[in-house]
Amino acid sequence: MNWVEFGTIAVAHLFAVASPGPDFAIVLRQTLKNGSFAGLWSSAGVAAGIGLHVTYCLLGVALLIASSPTLFLVLKMGAAVLLVILGGQSLYGAVREFKRRRETSEVDAEVFVSEAEQPSMSLARRAFLTGFTTNGLNPKATLFFLALFSVVIDPATGFAQQTAYGLYLVIATFAWFACLALLVGRPRVRLVVLSAAPVIDSLMGLILWVIAAQLLS
Repeated sequence: MNWVEFGTIAVAHLFAVASPGPDFAIVLRQTLKNGSFAGLWSSAGVAAGIGLHVTYCLLGVALLIASSPTLFLVLKMGAAVLLVILGGQSLYGAVREFKRRRETSEVDAEVFVSEAEQPSMSLARRAFLTGFTTNGLNPKATLFFLALFSVVIDPATGFAQQTAYGLYLVIATFAWFACLALLVGRPRVRLVVLSAAPVIDSLMGLILWVIAAQLLS
């Protein structure tokens, strides 16, 4: 194991995964909406998206995507459309809650908890797919992993060792977002955060739309 190489990859990944972005917004929204169960499955979806990026980098497909303007444009368009839809859902949820609070003249975060969808395989599938598509279609992730596997990792590094790096990236990504889901999903924390749910939903919706605009610029 080349520990210097691994350390560089680990630090670069830490900064990338910790920076606010669509993955963070999706896991946070899923957790606030339906609890830690949905947040954990969204985290697993994001980690699976990382696995997808790692796989095609190992196979050399990332270079093909990055070198094909048409293919890369299609990927960017798909990611932007997805982020616009997800951002619209967040803003719609914020508008509904602002309206409910205006009509009832009260802020009852417990209503959100009681109305949250109960854990089920259907919820798990939707949360997983949301996390997977959000990360898997992100062209910035494509470029990030292409840079890791073509610049940071020495060409002489064996396939098995590169695969080990990839497994670390998948596991570390899931661990990071799982911790976020478990923290925010705690009843007391969730109730406090949900008291500002409309504002948070509005901000997340706008952030997702800004990211979508950046992808198309």
